[in-house]
Amino acid sequence: MQLRRKLKTTKNIVIYQAKSGAIELKGDFGKETLWANRMQMAEIFGVNPQAISKHIQNIYNENELQRKATSSKMELVQNESGRQVRREVDIYNLDVLIAVGYRINSVTGTNFRKWATKTLRGYIVDGYAINKTRVAKNYEQFLGVEKWHGIII
Repeated sequence: MQLRRKLKTTKNIVIYQAKSGAIELKGDFGKETLWANRMQMAEIFGVNPQAISKHIQNIYNENELQRKATSSKMELVQNESGRQVRREVDIYNLDVLIAVGYRINSVTGTNFRKWATKTLRGYIVDGYAINKTRVAKNYEQFLGVEKWHGIII
């Protein structure tokens, strides 16, 4: 899969949009989530941060998700005019990113919904979905899971 544009790289997370339009989210799968602030989500979906803020507020107001379970605080240190300024920034987990993706009005948001719907449809119709890239990278581990659960391929 050829990358069109790499959006963000951190120690544990790489988020990018593939040329095919599919959005790949790689994160800390040991914790089964990733974290992003409003600016990062705005960059992912190609919109302004105010749109992200509006959708996050609506998600919480409508009780779609619970703030305590899906958000946290992170200290951000920036260099401003030669001095270090520390600010506390809200960060949101994968559940919020998905919920925003289903609400946002942008080309990337539409591509996200197509990818998410296709993946969900695969789970419902086939009973499973396989991420071929992750299987290829972790083939030995995948074979161990297959043997443990008695999956026939």
